[in-house]
Amino acid sequence: MKAIRIHQFGGPEVLQFEEIAEPQPGQGEIRIRVIAAGVNPADWKMIENPRPGATLPMPVGLDVAGVVDMVGPGVQEFQQAQGVFAKTVMGQGGFAEYTVVNTSQAARKPNTLDFVSAAGVPTAALTAWQALFDIAGLQPGQTVLIHAAAGGVGNFAVQFAKWKGARVIGTASGSHVAFVQSLGADEVIDYTTQQFGDVLKNVDVVLDSMGGETLAQSWQVLKPGGFLVTLVAPIPEGVPQARGVNARQMMAKADGGELAQIAQLIDEGRVKTFVSTVLPLSEARQALEMSKTRHIQGKIVLRVAEDPALRQRAA
Repeated sequence: MKAIRIHQFGGPEVLQFEEIAEPQPGQGEIRIRVIAAGVNPADWKMIENPRPGATLPMPVGLDVAGVVDMVGPGVQEFQQAQGVFAKTVMGQGGFAEYTVVNTSQAARKPNTLDFVSAAGVPTAALTAWQALFDIAGLQPGQTVLIHAAAGGVGNFAVQFAKWKGARVIGTASGSHVAFVQSLGADEVIDYTTQQFGDVLKNVDVVLDSMGGETLAQSWQVLKPGGFLVTLVAPIPEGVPQARGVNARQMMAKADGGELAQIAQLIDEGRVKTFVSTVLPLSEARQALEMSKTRHIQGKIVLRVAEDPALRQRAA
């Protein structure tokens, strides 16, 4: 099969589009024939800054949507030909024609989404869900500040927080303000013209995906007992305690159960997905270079194979 792997760590230039053996599912696993694969900042971060235990050559890519192709021993939750989406883990590789995942990582694809749109969901949506609900415990009526609200994680976070009944404030650059408003944000701050720290206070939850000065300013807008979740930077030692707040750095975990809840919200029309760019699998290097600019509205997706629904309609 065709797949994207790296043989050394570095920037997007180290990606190799090559022929490798097809993976085989083991106990409790399914093999997915990948139709589309989502692109995330974590993809280029993992090849630039390898995690402990990373070995070469290493498959790349976290998010997939496709069709169950084979089921391993003991699998009852999924059957062949079902449409699914999943978040892979290091070493499984989503930028490929086939990938194998544990059944606990996958869920049935939302019925209302095609495979390309579904591929843009898992990591970004799980990150937003776990940050807001599993970690920060966001409740109805609370106020949440979501940085980079037009991005992959940010746009899901805005929608999840509104669904939960929170008051949502987002930051975005001028060209993306209207988009964030369309997601349901109660207030949008254009960070190119205004400092959020000058106008906000008593925020219950902050979701930071920027780090740096954005993270540094975020402490001052939290109310006592508030919660800051950052996706990109270590928590400065002693700062949360000095300000009387809670804080955690997090990385999303694969969770098929939560993906199923998200799929239900999508099918109910409560959450929308946004794909800005679709490229062929062979252009994964360009996709990661685009992701590194951090100015993407919505998601970048790699098309791996033809959508079977489109083929049936054509016939």
